[in-house]
Amino acid sequence: MKENKYILPQKSNLHQIKTEDINAELPQLKNITESKAVAIAKWLMAWIDSDKNIKANFLLPSKPELAYLLGVSIGTIQNALRYIEDLGYVESKQCIGTLVRDRNNKENSLRKLTSKREIAISSIKKYIIENNFQAGQLLPSSRHIAMHISSSANTTRLALEYLSTIGILEHKFKNSNENGWLVKSTDFTLDDTVEENVSLVKKVEKDLKDYITAKLKVGDRLPAHEALSKELSVSIKTIHDALKTLIDEGILLARRGRYGTTVVKMPDDKNIPIKKETSIFAPAVDTAFYYYEKTQNHIKKLIAENYEIGAKLPSIIELSKQLDLSPNTIRKAFHNLAKEGYLAFSRGRYGGTFVIDIPETDEQTFKWLAVNPKYAEVYNKN
Repeated sequence: MKENKYILPQKSNLHQIKTEDINAELPQLKNITESKAVAIAKWLMAWIDSDKNIKANFLLPSKPELAYLLGVSIGTIQNALRYIEDLGYVESKQCIGTLVRDRNNKENSLRKLTSKREIAISSIKKYIIENNFQAGQLLPSSRHIAMHISSSANTTRLALEYLSTIGILEHKFKNSNENGWLVKSTDFTLDDTVEENVSLVKKVEKDLKDYITAKLKVGDRLPAHEALSKELSVSIKTIHDALKTLIDEGILLARRGRYGTTVVKMPDDKNIPIKKETSIFAPAVDTAFYYYEKTQNHIKKLIAENYEIGAKLPSIIELSKQLDLSPNTIRKAFHNLAKEGYLAFSRGRYGGTFVIDIPETDEQTFKWLAVNPKYAEVYNKN
């Protein structure tokens, strides 16, 4: 594999800043002329600049902690962090958190995908140039721009606010709503480093193919996600997303349990037929579906035998302990049963999950076959 200068820090080795360590005066968020996210972003930058105890690679407090401290939503904090990330103050990484960036050393940065905001910022600059907007001219509404650059309204607004911060745009109105964006300067260049169509996942897909070609052969088992994460200096989720594409391309075969993910075709081989042993394994997505369906049918039986219409079911946590399943599995089963018309959800003090119809219990789950590859050799001979 080609060496790179990226680092993947371990969260356990990083210093976590606590909210009680923040000695800066909290920002005033009432009767302000800008969005709360921008006001909080400016406060965060001023705090990072002024606090001499803050070092590069220190972890900021978590988003829920900052939201509680400032009395705003987690979404507002997330937008503020995105804002200062675009300005180079911090760098976020899945499963780690938001780290204070060493702005004097740009080489040792985390390997991460080109963000949607960066793509939107580049697209808006290109939009201004291609449409020959001059200083002093009004841009169309942010909603119109969002449609033109194929970006979400929120991402486009964050990109516009960023361009306002660096002096390319300004906003004429009190609040940064979708109208009133004025071109302040056209003295900028397009950033050629932003690759609109190449995200980190795409890059990791290529790296994985190179890794398989160099180190593995057909029939070999791929290392665990965690090991690949360290090898390629990316998060486990990025590895997971990249592997899904290789599975769809028929290069890898994913099986549940101890069988893991196996190479069934080399990346540069276009015409190798899939072996028979791959066909007698249910795809991972199907086995996952079976797992949820099995849980749903169990809950249906539980409702039919123990509850009446209008009755309240135990909480997800209680059922997960009772059935020895993850809360996420129970939650997905609940939502599927709600779509089928058996359950309804209610919020508030007296809320919960309520039975609105009694299900039939004679449905049978699908049967799936999972065998050891050694037995597949016998199957292949027959």
